[in-house]
Amino acid sequence: MKFRQVTLATGQTFDVPQGIQRIDSSSTHGWQVRYQGTKLFSDGEGDPQQSLAKAVKELLARTAAMPPVLTRVNNGPSINKTSDLPAGISGPIVRARPGRALIAELSVLLPRLGLQPKIKSIYIGSQNTYTEARYLAALAKGIELRKAALDSYEQDALKAHRQNIKALKTELSSLRSRG
Repeated sequence: MKFRQVTLATGQTFDVPQGIQRIDSSSTHGWQVRYQGTKLFSDGEGDPQQSLAKAVKELLARTAAMPPVLTRVNNGPSINKTSDLPAGISGPIVRARPGRALIAELSVLLPRLGLQPKIKSIYIGSQNTYTEARYLAALAKGIELRKAALDSYEQDALKAHRQNIKALKTELSSLRSRG
């Protein structure tokens, strides 16, 4: 969970989690939760620490109730994909290397949480050694690699989700202990 420091006009400084914004206008002063909808927690009698604690508690409840968000992982093939290969696998791609025979390989997209996806090339064979059996073996390996990467991605997303909840609980307890 990302936190940032927010300093009010009164000079008070707070560590505020992502998903909560400060609202200070002529008619309203408070903290607004912006996750799965919005909800404002007004300072009321002028205590921004109490209203922030309520906002963090609400954000914690909303975060804990939601499953981890898996972003940027396409489980189905693109509508523009012309082959029957599973999502994340392309090929066979024929490459020409200087002074060598043409080679064929499959390209597998391996998602990684918070990082650029990794692209793995799986060698099938050269123009002399390419067979359907080698193609099917490479495809099986590609499917296995993609499944392992997706499983790892989901585990990492769940771990990050739990860490976010833990960070919110820690922030909530520190706000309560200050008040």
